[in-house]
Amino acid sequence: MHEKHAEYTDVNEILKGEHTGEKVCIRGWIHRTRNIGSMVFLNIRDPTGVVQVMASSDSVENYEEIKPLLLESSVEVCGEVAEDRRAPGGYEVRASGVNVIHAAGVFPIQEDHSVEHLLDNRHLWLRSTYMRDILTVRSTVFGAIHEYFRANGYKEFQSPILTPLACEGGSTLFPVDYFGDEVYLAQSWQLYAEAAIFSLGKIYTMAPSFRAEKSRTARHLTEYWHAETEAPWLEFDGLVELAEGMVCNVVKRVLENNREELERLRGGDMDYLLRVKSPFHRITYQEAIHKLNEAGLDIEYGDDFGAPHERELTDIYDKPVFVTHYPQEIKAFYMKRAPEDESKVLGFDLLVPHVGELIGGSQRETDIGAMESRLQGEGEDITRYGWFLDTRRYGSVPHSGFGLGVERLVTWLCSLEHIRDSIPFPRTPNRYRP
Repeated sequence: MHEKHAEYTDVNEILKGEHTGEKVCIRGWIHRTRNIGSMVFLNIRDPTGVVQVMASSDSVENYEEIKPLLLESSVEVCGEVAEDRRAPGGYEVRASGVNVIHAAGVFPIQEDHSVEHLLDNRHLWLRSTYMRDILTVRSTVFGAIHEYFRANGYKEFQSPILTPLACEGGSTLFPVDYFGDEVYLAQSWQLYAEAAIFSLGKIYTMAPSFRAEKSRTARHLTEYWHAETEAPWLEFDGLVELAEGMVCNVVKRVLENNREELERLRGGDMDYLLRVKSPFHRITYQEAIHKLNEAGLDIEYGDDFGAPHERELTDIYDKPVFVTHYPQEIKAFYMKRAPEDESKVLGFDLLVPHVGELIGGSQRETDIGAMESRLQGEGEDITRYGWFLDTRRYGSVPHSGFGLGVERLVTWLCSLEHIRDSIPFPRTPNRYRP
């Protein structure tokens, strides 16, 4: 056992120049190592950053123990902080004592491994600075969403993960055997939330959702985190403003708290995020079709947007864009028909670069007959929705809500090539391990 301190300094404090010339103790893992003569240079990683440590045969008693250490060995180091422009981050800890906590074996991840190898070793790849940056931003995103809703008087409400109903379409349901009956993993909390607003008023949730889509695109997961909200007396224009305010709050918080991480992940390209302020652009579905046709894309009124269409629309605008008033036949049964044209719904998608649809929301239909007709048209057994339709039978009021895929938000903020890197352990059609 070598020098032991009751207090340890975070690496990021050293990199900010807060301890230059002082003696500190740090603890973490070896991120890189190189030997030069009678000196060894260890880049030590903790959850806040990476700093270079220099140890020599003259400065530490156990130099021969330290010299052969491999990547990810865990250590405690005490020494004096010195400014050194040659060192990563511009600072170095000149060790006077190193305590080896665990000497690691050969680490399975080296340079230039395939994506599949990194996914197979996801439990270890989480240690990379790349994943640490993403997950740090992700943590801020979750906190900012909670902060926004609570500051606006919304209560957090949880709903079942096991459900007998489809909310977003039966073809994307994961069936589960429930003591001989078939139930499904929840696609959304929405149907239960519409029951809860009559008791709690304005509510929100942050919870996992599941979609059995056999899609292998760079923006789809089968398990993802869903930020959803529902509120009584909230009509369409107010819902759009609520969604806009939430996105602005998240962007503001990550710029405040994670500027360094974002700049590394985005390659320094911060211009778009800095423009994310109210008001966003708003166009109707019909206007969007016209713009896409003008741009030479082959799409007709009544077609749903694919990735090329969403990419084109986000390229046109310098900020996020709301697309509203879709044809009712391409949207869900619970979306309210527009009073001025019942062939359209009071719904929206919020589109952002790189991922396309970020949020989907609507004012909710309150006409039981219209909802039953849509459900029958989709081949659903109406009797299974009896409890949900009760919310329209007993004191129905205007109400609205939206859902946001948190991983898409993180993917957009961090400018990731694939959504799988926005979540610690991704689930896709061909991957459920580790």
